[in-house]
Amino acid sequence: MQLEIRPDPAEVGRARRWARSRLAGSGIQADEPLAETLILLVSELVTNAVVHTGCPAVLRLSLPDVAGVAQDCATVRLEVADRSGRAPVPRCVDGDATGGRGLALVDGLADRWGWSTEGAGKRIWCELDRDAGSATSASAYGSGVSAYEGLAYEAV
Repeated sequence: MQLEIRPDPAEVGRARRWARSRLAGSGIQADEPLAETLILLVSELVTNAVVHTGCPAVLRLSLPDVAGVAQDCATVRLEVADRSGRAPVPRCVDGDATGGRGLALVDGLADRWGWSTEGAGKRIWCELDRDAGSATSASAYGSGVSAYEGLAYEAV
C-alpha cells in the first residue's frame, strides 16, 4: 500500500494518520510499541522528504499479511521514495539544535535501514521485526543495525 506525499509540511500529519489507519487490519495494535515506533519512523522519513527535497514523494508500507504470517514473527517495512537525486546526509548537531537528528533516530529505532537510488531519485527504507519478545523491545530501546551503504556518521 502506498500514499502520495506532496512537498508540504502538513503531509507529515496526514502520513501518520494514514499509517495508523493501515495498522488496524494488520494485527498490530495501535498501543503496542511496534506501532508507536512505526509512526515515529513515518514522521521522520516523511519529514526528511518534505523538508530536504522539495519534491513529491511516495510512502510505502508493507505490513504482515494477517492470514499468511505468524503475527509474532512478522516484519514491517516502510519506504519513502522521492524524486530528488540528493543522497541523505546524516548530520552531527549540538545539544541545542532543534533538528538534524532524524537519520540517527531512524538508525536507533529500526532493526535495519538503508537507501538506494531509484530512477532519478532515491528510496529510503527501514524495517521493524515483530519478534515474540525481542524486536519490539529492541526497537523501543534503540538497538537498530545500520545498513547505510558506506556512509559513516556520528549519532547524537
